[in-house]
Amino acid sequence: MPIATEIRPVPGTLIDSAADLVAIPVVRGGAAPTALAAGAGVEPAELDARLPAPAAALVAHYELTGKPGEIAQFPADLGSGLVRVVLLGVGEGAPADLRTAGAALARAAKGHGTAASTVALLEPVADGGAGAVEAFAEGALLASYRFSLASEQKGAAPLETLLLVGADSAEAASALGRGEALARATALARDLINTPSSEKDPAWLAARAGVVAAESGLHAEVWDEDRLVRDGFGAILAVGAGSDRPPRMVRLDYRPQNPAAHIVLVGKGITFDSGGLSLKPNDNMKLMKTDMSGAAVVLGVMSALAGLGSRVAVTGLLPVAENAFSGSALRPGDVIPAYDGRTIEVLNTDAEGRLVMADALGYAVARLEPDALVDVATLTGAAKVALGTGTGALFSGDDALAAALAEAGEASGEPVWRMPLTEEYRDALQSRVADLANVGDGGYGSPGAAEAGLFLREFTGGLPWAHLDIAGPGRSVSDEGVLSKGGTAFSTRLLLRWLSADGPAAGPGGASG
Repeated sequence: MPIATEIRPVPGTLIDSAADLVAIPVVRGGAAPTALAAGAGVEPAELDARLPAPAAALVAHYELTGKPGEIAQFPADLGSGLVRVVLLGVGEGAPADLRTAGAALARAAKGHGTAASTVALLEPVADGGAGAVEAFAEGALLASYRFSLASEQKGAAPLETLLLVGADSAEAASALGRGEALARATALARDLINTPSSEKDPAWLAARAGVVAAESGLHAEVWDEDRLVRDGFGAILAVGAGSDRPPRMVRLDYRPQNPAAHIVLVGKGITFDSGGLSLKPNDNMKLMKTDMSGAAVVLGVMSALAGLGSRVAVTGLLPVAENAFSGSALRPGDVIPAYDGRTIEVLNTDAEGRLVMADALGYAVARLEPDALVDVATLTGAAKVALGTGTGALFSGDDALAAALAEAGEASGEPVWRMPLTEEYRDALQSRVADLANVGDGGYGSPGAAEAGLFLREFTGGLPWAHLDIAGPGRSVSDEGVLSKGGTAFSTRLLLRWLSADGPAAGPGGASG
Protein backbone atom coordinates (compact mmCIF):
# COMPACT_ATOMS: atom_id res chain seq x y z
CA MET A 1 0.00 0.00 0.00
CA PRO A 2 1.78 3.14 -1.16
CA ILE A 3 2.27 5.86 1.44
CA ALA A 4 -0.65 8.24 0.98
CA THR A 5 1.02 11.37 2.41
CA GLU A 6 2.51 13.83 -0.08
CA ILE A 7 5.29 16.21 0.99
CA ARG A 8 5.75 19.47 -0.91
CA PRO A 9 8.27 22.30 -0.47
CA VAL A 10 6.60 25.73 -0.59
CA PRO A 11 7.78 29.33 -0.39
CA GLY A 12 6.10 31.95 1.76
CA THR A 13 5.25 31.89 5.44
CA LEU A 14 3.60 29.59 7.91
CA ILE A 15 0.68 32.01 8.27
CA ASP A 16 -0.23 32.03 4.58
CA SER A 17 0.25 28.27 4.05
CA ALA A 18 -3.52 27.55 4.22
CA ALA A 19 -2.85 24.45 6.32
CA ASP A 20 -5.31 23.23 8.96
CA LEU A 21 -2.41 22.19 11.22
CA VAL A 22 0.82 24.15 11.63
CA ALA A 23 3.94 23.06 13.50
CA ILE A 24 6.37 25.48 15.15
CA PRO A 25 9.75 23.92 16.02
CA VAL A 26 10.89 24.00 19.63
CA VAL A 27 14.66 23.71 19.85
CA ARG A 28 16.41 22.24 22.86
CA GLY A 29 19.59 23.94 24.03
CA GLY A 30 20.88 27.03 25.78
CA ALA A 31 19.30 28.18 29.01
CA ALA A 32 15.79 27.15 27.92
CA PRO A 33 14.00 25.57 24.95
CA THR A 34 13.14 28.06 22.24
CA ALA A 35 10.12 28.17 19.96
CA LEU A 36 11.41 29.42 16.65
CA ALA A 37 8.58 31.77 15.88
CA ALA A 38 10.90 33.84 13.70
CA GLY A 39 11.33 30.74 11.58
CA ALA A 40 7.71 31.11 10.52
CA GLY A 41 8.70 33.74 7.99
CA VAL A 42 7.23 36.62 10.01
CA GLU A 43 8.46 38.70 12.91
CA PRO A 44 8.11 36.89 16.25
CA ALA A 45 5.85 39.59 17.64
CA GLU A 46 3.48 39.23 14.69
CA LEU A 47 3.08 35.51 15.23
CA ASP A 48 2.88 35.92 19.02
CA ALA A 49 -0.04 38.30 18.54
CA ARG A 50 -1.98 35.56 16.78
CA LEU A 51 -1.30 32.87 19.40
CA PRO A 52 -3.16 32.49 22.71
CA ALA A 53 0.04 33.74 24.40
CA PRO A 54 3.59 34.52 23.28
CA ALA A 55 5.38 31.43 22.02
CA ALA A 56 7.93 31.53 24.85
CA ALA A 57 5.12 31.62 27.41
CA LEU A 58 3.38 28.68 25.76
CA VAL A 59 6.58 26.64 25.85
CA ALA A 60 6.88 27.37 29.56
CA HIS A 61 3.18 26.70 30.18
CA TYR A 62 3.31 23.25 28.59
CA GLU A 63 6.65 22.55 30.30
CA LEU A 64 8.26 21.67 27.01
CA THR A 65 11.92 20.70 26.89
CA GLY A 66 12.48 20.57 23.14
CA LYS A 67 12.97 16.80 23.27
CA PRO A 68 12.68 15.36 19.75
CA GLY A 69 9.07 14.37 19.06
CA GLU A 70 7.65 16.20 22.09
CA ILE A 71 4.32 17.85 21.24
CA ALA A 72 1.84 20.34 22.65
CA GLN A 73 -1.29 21.24 20.68
CA PHE A 74 -3.83 24.04 20.91
CA PRO A 75 -6.22 25.95 18.60
CA ALA A 76 -5.41 29.42 17.31
CA ASP A 77 -6.55 31.81 14.61
CA LEU A 78 -3.52 32.76 12.53
CA GLY A 79 -5.58 34.97 10.26
CA SER A 80 -7.78 32.60 8.28
CA GLY A 81 -9.86 30.93 10.95
CA LEU A 82 -9.05 28.38 13.64
CA VAL A 83 -6.23 25.93 12.98
CA ARG A 84 -4.45 23.39 15.13
CA VAL A 85 -1.06 24.70 16.27
CA VAL A 86 1.59 22.19 17.29
CA LEU A 87 4.69 23.07 19.27
CA LEU A 88 7.05 20.39 18.03
CA GLY A 89 10.24 19.38 19.80
CA VAL A 90 13.14 19.05 17.36
CA GLY A 91 16.06 18.58 19.76
CA GLU A 92 19.17 20.28 18.40
CA GLY A 93 17.94 19.94 14.83
CA ALA A 94 20.22 17.01 13.98
CA PRO A 95 18.98 14.49 11.41
CA ALA A 96 18.14 11.88 14.05
CA ASP A 97 16.19 14.51 16.00
CA LEU A 98 14.23 15.60 12.95
CA ARG A 99 13.46 12.04 11.89
CA THR A 100 11.82 11.56 15.29
CA ALA A 101 10.08 14.93 15.03
CA GLY A 102 8.75 14.17 11.55
CA ALA A 103 7.28 10.90 12.75
CA ALA A 104 5.65 12.60 15.76
CA LEU A 105 4.11 15.29 13.58
CA ALA A 106 2.74 12.72 11.12
CA ARG A 107 1.08 10.83 13.95
CA ALA A 108 -0.34 14.04 15.48
CA ALA A 109 -1.64 15.15 12.07
CA LYS A 110 -3.65 12.01 11.28
CA GLY A 111 -7.12 12.93 10.15
CA HIS A 112 -5.98 16.31 8.80
CA GLY A 113 -5.88 17.37 5.19
CA THR A 114 -2.84 19.65 5.16
CA ALA A 115 -0.13 20.38 7.68
CA ALA A 116 2.71 22.87 7.43
CA SER A 117 6.03 23.05 9.20
CA THR A 118 9.02 25.39 9.19
CA VAL A 119 11.73 22.88 10.12
CA ALA A 120 13.52 23.78 6.87
CA LEU A 121 14.24 27.21 8.35
CA LEU A 122 16.14 25.85 11.33
CA GLU A 123 19.71 27.12 11.38
CA PRO A 124 21.43 23.74 10.78
CA VAL A 125 19.24 23.27 7.72
CA ALA A 126 19.48 26.82 6.43
CA ASP A 127 23.28 26.59 6.77
CA GLY A 128 23.44 23.60 4.45
CA GLY A 129 22.36 20.70 6.65
CA ALA A 130 20.11 19.22 3.99
CA GLY A 131 20.32 15.88 5.76
CA ALA A 132 17.90 17.27 8.33
CA VAL A 133 15.24 17.93 5.67
CA GLU A 134 15.85 14.43 4.34
CA ALA A 135 15.45 12.92 7.79
CA PHE A 136 12.31 14.94 8.63
CA ALA A 137 10.60 13.85 5.41
CA GLU A 138 11.76 10.28 5.95
CA GLY A 139 10.36 10.18 9.49
CA ALA A 140 7.04 11.75 8.51
CA LEU A 141 6.46 9.34 5.63
CA LEU A 142 7.52 6.25 7.56
CA ALA A 143 5.08 7.10 10.35
CA SER A 144 2.33 7.64 7.76
CA TYR A 145 2.64 4.07 6.51
CA ARG A 146 -0.40 1.88 7.05
CA PHE A 147 -1.19 -1.68 5.95
CA SER A 148 -4.73 -2.98 6.21
CA LEU A 149 -6.89 -5.49 4.37
CA ALA A 150 -10.03 -4.53 6.32
CA SER A 151 -13.13 -3.70 4.30
CA GLU A 152 -13.40 -0.46 6.26
CA GLN A 153 -10.33 1.44 7.38
CA LYS A 154 -10.04 1.86 11.13
CA GLY A 155 -8.77 4.95 12.89
CA ALA A 156 -7.88 8.35 11.52
CA ALA A 157 -6.53 8.47 7.98
CA PRO A 158 -2.90 9.49 7.39
CA LEU A 159 -2.17 13.14 6.72
CA GLU A 160 -2.82 13.98 3.08
CA THR A 161 -0.25 16.75 2.47
CA LEU A 162 2.71 18.07 4.44
CA LEU A 163 4.05 21.46 3.37
CA LEU A 164 7.67 22.29 4.19
CA VAL A 165 7.73 26.07 4.29
CA GLY A 166 11.06 27.45 3.08
CA ALA A 167 12.32 24.13 1.69
CA ASP A 168 12.10 25.35 -1.91
CA SER A 169 15.86 25.64 -2.55
CA ALA A 170 17.47 23.19 -4.93
CA GLU A 171 19.48 21.63 -2.10
CA ALA A 172 16.43 21.20 0.14
CA ALA A 173 14.35 19.82 -2.72
CA SER A 174 17.05 17.24 -3.47
CA ALA A 175 17.20 16.25 0.20
CA LEU A 176 13.43 15.93 0.28
CA GLY A 177 13.58 13.62 -2.73
CA ARG A 178 16.13 11.41 -0.99
CA GLY A 179 14.00 11.20 2.13
CA GLU A 180 10.98 10.23 0.07
CA ALA A 181 12.94 7.57 -1.83
CA LEU A 182 14.20 5.99 1.39
CA ALA A 183 10.73 5.93 2.93
CA ARG A 184 8.97 4.58 -0.14
CA ALA A 185 11.52 1.78 -0.57
CA THR A 186 10.88 0.85 3.05
CA ALA A 187 7.12 0.95 2.49
CA LEU A 188 7.45 -1.37 -0.50
CA ALA A 189 9.35 -3.86 1.63
CA ARG A 190 6.83 -3.52 4.48
CA ASP A 191 3.96 -4.25 2.10
CA LEU A 192 5.61 -7.47 0.97
CA ILE A 193 6.37 -8.51 4.54
CA ASN A 194 2.86 -7.80 5.81
CA THR A 195 1.06 -9.62 2.99
CA PRO A 196 -0.53 -12.84 4.34
CA SER A 197 1.14 -16.07 3.33
CA SER A 198 -2.14 -17.40 1.91
CA GLU A 199 -1.41 -15.05 -1.00
CA LYS A 200 2.35 -14.72 -0.65
CA ASP A 201 3.78 -17.98 -1.94
CA PRO A 202 7.19 -18.20 -3.68
CA ALA A 203 5.70 -17.72 -7.15
CA TRP A 204 3.83 -14.61 -5.97
CA LEU A 205 6.96 -13.06 -4.48
CA ALA A 206 8.95 -13.81 -7.63
CA ALA A 207 6.22 -12.19 -9.72
CA ARG A 208 6.22 -9.10 -7.50
CA ALA A 209 9.98 -8.88 -7.92
CA GLY A 210 9.48 -8.92 -11.67
CA VAL A 211 7.01 -6.02 -11.47
CA VAL A 212 9.36 -3.99 -9.27
CA ALA A 213 12.24 -4.70 -11.63
CA ALA A 214 10.26 -3.46 -14.63
CA GLU A 215 9.28 -0.28 -12.78
CA SER A 216 12.81 0.38 -11.52
CA GLY A 217 14.91 -0.33 -14.59
CA LEU A 218 16.37 -3.56 -13.25
CA HIS A 219 17.10 -6.80 -15.07
CA ALA A 220 15.25 -9.74 -13.51
CA GLU A 221 15.81 -13.47 -13.81
CA VAL A 222 13.75 -16.19 -12.08
CA TRP A 223 14.58 -19.83 -11.43
CA ASP A 224 11.48 -22.02 -11.27
CA GLU A 225 11.51 -25.50 -9.74
CA ASP A 226 12.75 -27.26 -12.88
CA ARG A 227 15.58 -24.81 -13.39
CA LEU A 228 16.56 -25.03 -9.72
CA VAL A 229 16.91 -28.78 -10.20
CA ARG A 230 18.91 -28.38 -13.42
CA ASP A 231 21.30 -25.83 -11.94
CA GLY A 232 21.89 -27.65 -8.66
CA PHE A 233 20.22 -25.49 -6.01
CA GLY A 234 19.79 -28.48 -3.73
CA ALA A 235 19.34 -26.61 -0.45
CA ILE A 236 16.57 -24.33 -1.76
CA LEU A 237 14.79 -27.35 -3.20
CA ALA A 238 15.13 -29.32 0.05
CA VAL A 239 13.64 -26.53 2.16
CA GLY A 240 10.71 -26.16 -0.24
CA ALA A 241 10.10 -29.90 -0.61
CA GLY A 242 7.41 -30.08 2.07
CA SER A 243 5.18 -27.49 0.38
CA ASP A 244 2.91 -27.89 -2.61
CA ARG A 245 3.97 -24.36 -3.60
CA PRO A 246 7.41 -24.82 -5.19
CA PRO A 247 10.44 -22.64 -4.42
CA ARG A 248 12.00 -19.97 -6.59
CA MET A 249 15.17 -17.96 -6.82
CA VAL A 250 15.19 -14.42 -8.14
CA ARG A 251 18.17 -12.45 -9.42
CA LEU A 252 17.92 -8.68 -9.87
CA ASP A 253 20.68 -6.59 -11.46
CA TYR A 254 21.32 -2.86 -11.16
CA ARG A 255 24.12 -1.64 -13.40
CA PRO A 256 25.02 2.06 -13.48
CA GLN A 257 27.55 3.37 -15.98
CA ASN A 258 31.15 2.80 -14.94
CA PRO A 259 30.32 1.17 -11.61
CA ALA A 260 32.90 1.64 -8.88
CA ALA A 261 32.29 -1.76 -7.28
CA HIS A 262 29.97 -4.76 -7.44
CA ILE A 263 28.00 -5.70 -4.33
CA VAL A 264 25.79 -8.77 -3.97
CA LEU A 265 22.86 -8.63 -1.55
CA VAL A 266 21.21 -11.87 -0.44
CA GLY A 267 17.84 -11.80 1.34
CA LYS A 268 16.21 -14.74 3.11
CA GLY A 269 12.85 -15.39 1.45
CA ILE A 270 10.91 -17.90 3.53
CA THR A 271 7.32 -16.95 2.67
CA PHE A 272 6.02 -18.91 5.65
CA ASP A 273 8.00 -20.80 8.25
CA SER A 274 6.16 -23.55 10.09
CA GLY A 275 9.50 -24.92 11.26
CA GLY A 276 8.97 -27.91 9.01
CA LEU A 277 9.01 -31.24 10.84
CA SER A 278 10.85 -29.44 13.66
CA LEU A 279 7.50 -27.74 14.16
CA LYS A 280 7.25 -24.33 15.82
CA PRO A 281 4.78 -23.66 18.65
CA ASN A 282 1.66 -21.80 17.53
CA ASP A 283 2.63 -18.52 19.19
CA ASN A 284 5.96 -18.50 17.35
CA MET A 285 4.27 -19.37 14.07
CA LYS A 286 1.88 -16.40 14.13
CA LEU A 287 4.59 -14.00 12.92
CA MET A 288 6.08 -16.24 10.28
CA LYS A 289 4.54 -14.52 7.29
CA THR A 290 7.34 -12.02 7.98
CA ASP A 291 10.14 -14.58 7.63
CA MET A 292 10.86 -13.34 4.12
CA SER A 293 11.82 -9.92 5.48
CA GLY A 294 15.37 -10.26 4.17
CA ALA A 295 14.14 -10.78 0.61
CA ALA A 296 11.71 -7.87 0.98
CA VAL A 297 14.50 -5.62 2.23
CA VAL A 298 16.72 -6.52 -0.72
CA LEU A 299 13.86 -5.92 -3.16
CA GLY A 300 13.11 -2.55 -1.55
CA VAL A 301 16.77 -1.57 -1.77
CA MET A 302 17.02 -2.60 -5.42
CA SER A 303 13.93 -0.54 -6.27
CA ALA A 304 15.52 2.73 -5.11
CA LEU A 305 19.13 2.49 -6.29
CA ALA A 306 18.62 4.30 -9.58
CA GLY A 307 16.56 7.08 -8.00
CA LEU A 308 19.26 7.67 -5.41
CA GLY A 309 21.99 7.68 -8.03
CA SER A 310 24.01 4.80 -6.64
CA ARG A 311 27.33 4.41 -8.47
CA VAL A 312 27.74 0.81 -7.30
CA ALA A 313 26.65 -2.19 -9.34
CA VAL A 314 24.35 -4.31 -7.19
CA THR A 315 22.97 -7.80 -7.68
CA GLY A 316 20.11 -8.86 -5.46
CA LEU A 317 19.51 -12.58 -4.87
CA LEU A 318 16.23 -13.76 -3.34
CA PRO A 319 16.15 -17.47 -2.46
CA VAL A 320 12.45 -18.08 -1.86
CA ALA A 321 10.71 -21.11 -0.37
CA GLU A 322 7.88 -22.08 1.97
CA ASN A 323 8.98 -24.23 4.91
CA ALA A 324 6.01 -26.57 5.36
CA PHE A 325 5.54 -30.08 6.68
CA SER A 326 4.19 -33.06 4.75
CA GLY A 327 5.23 -36.53 3.69
CA SER A 328 7.76 -35.01 1.30
CA ALA A 329 9.23 -32.55 3.82
CA LEU A 330 12.88 -32.35 4.74
CA ARG A 331 13.60 -34.54 7.80
CA PRO A 332 16.02 -34.08 10.70
CA GLY A 333 19.01 -36.24 9.84
CA ASP A 334 18.70 -35.79 6.07
CA VAL A 335 21.83 -34.87 4.12
CA ILE A 336 21.34 -32.40 1.28
CA PRO A 337 23.64 -31.05 -1.45
CA ALA A 338 24.35 -27.32 -1.58
CA TYR A 339 24.97 -25.34 -4.77
CA ASP A 340 28.73 -25.31 -4.19
CA GLY A 341 28.85 -29.13 -4.07
CA ARG A 342 29.23 -29.61 -0.34
CA THR A 343 26.80 -31.65 1.72
CA ILE A 344 24.84 -30.44 4.75
CA GLU A 345 23.40 -32.60 7.51
CA VAL A 346 20.08 -31.09 8.58
CA LEU A 347 19.73 -31.50 12.33
CA ASN A 348 16.89 -29.00 12.66
CA THR A 349 14.46 -28.21 9.85
CA ASP A 350 13.61 -24.92 11.57
CA ALA A 351 17.11 -23.67 10.74
CA GLU A 352 16.09 -23.43 7.11
CA GLY A 353 16.85 -19.81 6.25
CA ARG A 354 20.59 -20.40 6.34
CA LEU A 355 20.13 -23.32 3.92
CA VAL A 356 18.46 -21.31 1.16
CA MET A 357 20.93 -18.49 1.70
CA ALA A 358 23.85 -20.91 1.44
CA ASP A 359 22.76 -21.76 -2.10
CA ALA A 360 22.44 -18.09 -3.04
CA LEU A 361 25.82 -17.21 -1.55
CA GLY A 362 27.41 -20.17 -3.31
CA TYR A 363 25.94 -19.00 -6.62
CA ALA A 364 27.24 -15.46 -6.03
CA VAL A 365 30.76 -16.71 -5.39
CA ALA A 366 30.78 -19.07 -8.37
CA ARG A 367 29.07 -16.86 -10.95
CA LEU A 368 29.10 -13.16 -10.05
CA GLU A 369 32.66 -12.15 -8.99
CA PRO A 370 31.44 -9.57 -6.44
CA ASP A 371 33.66 -7.26 -4.42
CA ALA A 372 31.60 -7.92 -1.30
CA LEU A 373 28.60 -9.91 -0.09
CA VAL A 374 25.95 -8.74 2.39
CA ASP A 375 23.10 -10.97 3.51
CA VAL A 376 19.97 -9.99 5.43
CA ALA A 377 17.68 -12.31 7.35
CA THR A 378 15.27 -12.72 10.23
CA LEU A 379 17.50 -15.61 11.18
CA THR A 380 17.79 -16.42 14.89
CA GLY A 381 15.90 -15.86 18.10
CA ALA A 382 19.31 -15.77 19.75
CA ALA A 383 20.06 -12.41 18.10
CA LYS A 384 16.82 -11.01 19.53
CA VAL A 385 17.67 -12.33 22.99
CA ALA A 386 21.11 -10.72 22.79
CA LEU A 387 20.14 -7.30 21.41
CA GLY A 388 16.39 -6.89 21.84
CA THR A 389 14.08 -5.36 19.27
CA GLY A 390 15.85 -2.08 18.59
CA THR A 391 19.22 -3.24 17.27
CA GLY A 392 20.27 -5.63 14.53
CA ALA A 393 23.13 -8.09 14.86
CA LEU A 394 26.07 -7.57 12.49
CA PHE A 395 28.57 -10.35 11.84
CA SER A 396 31.56 -9.81 9.59
CA GLY A 397 35.20 -10.72 9.31
CA ASP A 398 35.94 -7.52 7.38
CA ASP A 399 36.55 -4.52 9.64
CA ALA A 400 36.09 -1.87 6.95
CA LEU A 401 32.84 -3.35 5.68
CA ALA A 402 31.49 -3.77 9.22
CA ALA A 403 32.38 -0.18 10.11
CA ALA A 404 30.74 1.19 6.96
CA LEU A 405 27.50 -0.70 7.61
CA ALA A 406 27.46 0.34 11.27
CA GLU A 407 27.96 3.97 10.28
CA ALA A 408 25.14 3.78 7.75
CA GLY A 409 22.92 2.21 10.41
CA GLU A 410 23.66 5.03 12.82
CA ALA A 411 22.85 7.63 10.16
CA SER A 412 19.58 5.85 9.35
CA GLY A 413 18.31 5.27 12.87
CA GLU A 414 18.69 1.54 12.20
CA PRO A 415 21.52 0.66 14.58
CA VAL A 416 23.47 -2.58 14.35
CA TRP A 417 25.91 -4.04 16.84
CA ARG A 418 28.87 -6.07 15.68
CA MET A 419 28.91 -9.54 17.20
CA PRO A 420 31.89 -11.93 17.35
CA LEU A 421 32.46 -14.78 14.95
CA THR A 422 34.15 -16.88 17.60
CA GLU A 423 36.23 -19.50 15.82
CA GLU A 424 35.83 -22.09 18.56
CA TYR A 425 32.10 -22.24 17.80
CA ARG A 426 32.82 -23.49 14.27
CA ASP A 427 33.57 -26.95 15.67
CA ALA A 428 29.91 -27.29 16.67
CA LEU A 429 28.97 -27.35 12.98
CA GLN A 430 31.04 -30.45 12.26
CA SER A 431 29.05 -33.42 10.99
CA ARG A 432 30.04 -37.07 11.13
CA VAL A 433 28.20 -37.86 7.89
CA ALA A 434 28.39 -34.63 5.82
CA ASP A 435 30.65 -31.67 5.19
CA LEU A 436 28.88 -29.67 7.89
CA ALA A 437 25.67 -29.52 9.95
CA ASN A 438 23.13 -26.74 9.79
CA VAL A 439 23.06 -26.24 13.58
CA GLY A 440 25.31 -26.98 16.51
CA ASP A 441 24.45 -29.68 19.01
CA GLY A 442 24.71 -27.53 22.13
CA GLY A 443 20.95 -27.24 22.71
CA TYR A 444 19.45 -24.36 24.66
CA GLY A 445 22.04 -21.77 25.58
CA SER A 446 24.22 -22.45 22.56
CA PRO A 447 25.54 -19.41 20.63
CA GLY A 448 22.86 -19.75 17.97
CA ALA A 449 23.33 -16.39 16.24
CA ALA A 450 27.09 -16.82 15.98
CA GLU A 451 26.76 -20.41 14.77
CA ALA A 452 24.37 -19.23 12.05
CA GLY A 453 26.85 -16.57 10.99
CA LEU A 454 29.69 -19.10 10.93
CA PHE A 455 27.56 -21.45 8.85
CA LEU A 456 26.86 -18.73 6.27
CA ARG A 457 30.54 -17.73 6.19
CA GLU A 458 31.33 -21.20 4.87
CA PHE A 459 29.68 -20.26 1.57
CA THR A 460 31.25 -16.81 1.02
CA GLY A 461 34.46 -17.96 -0.67
CA GLY A 462 36.68 -15.78 1.49
CA LEU A 463 35.20 -12.57 0.04
CA PRO A 464 34.47 -9.51 2.19
CA TRP A 465 31.13 -10.41 3.73
CA ALA A 466 28.65 -9.18 6.31
CA HIS A 467 25.58 -10.85 7.78
CA LEU A 468 22.69 -8.79 9.19
CA ASP A 469 20.45 -10.77 11.53
CA ILE A 470 17.31 -8.62 11.90
CA ALA A 471 15.15 -11.09 13.84
CA GLY A 472 14.77 -8.60 16.70
CA PRO A 473 14.11 -5.25 14.95
CA GLY A 474 12.46 -6.81 11.91
CA ARG A 475 9.03 -6.85 13.56
CA SER A 476 7.12 -4.30 15.65
CA VAL A 477 4.20 -5.02 17.98
CA SER A 478 2.89 -1.44 17.97
CA ASP A 479 2.69 1.82 16.04
CA GLU A 480 5.45 3.94 17.51
CA GLY A 481 7.90 6.47 16.08
CA VAL A 482 8.78 5.58 12.50
CA LEU A 483 7.51 2.02 12.97
CA SER A 484 4.10 0.54 12.29
CA LYS A 485 2.81 -2.70 13.72
CA GLY A 486 4.02 -5.63 11.66
CA GLY A 487 7.10 -5.90 9.49
CA THR A 488 9.51 -2.99 9.82
CA ALA A 489 11.79 -3.64 6.82
CA PHE A 490 14.69 -2.84 9.15
CA SER A 491 17.99 -2.27 7.30
CA THR A 492 16.40 -1.08 4.03
CA ARG A 493 17.48 2.50 4.69
CA LEU A 494 20.80 1.39 6.17
CA LEU A 495 21.72 -0.45 2.99
CA LEU A 496 20.50 2.33 0.72
CA ARG A 497 22.54 4.93 2.56
CA TRP A 498 25.59 2.71 2.34
CA LEU A 499 25.15 1.94 -1.34
CA SER A 500 24.28 5.49 -2.41
CA ALA A 501 26.94 7.33 -0.37
CA ASP A 502 30.30 8.42 -1.74
CA GLY A 503 32.22 5.86 0.32
CA PRO A 504 30.83 2.60 -1.11
CA ALA A 505 31.46 3.91 -4.62
CA ALA A 506 35.16 3.75 -3.79
CA GLY A 507 34.89 0.13 -2.70
CA PRO A 508 32.85 -2.18 -0.49
CA GLY A 509 34.54 -1.04 2.71
CA GLY A 510 34.08 2.68 2.12
CA ALA A 511 32.55 4.99 4.66
CA SER A 512 28.88 5.86 4.40
CA GLY A 513 27.18 9.16 4.86
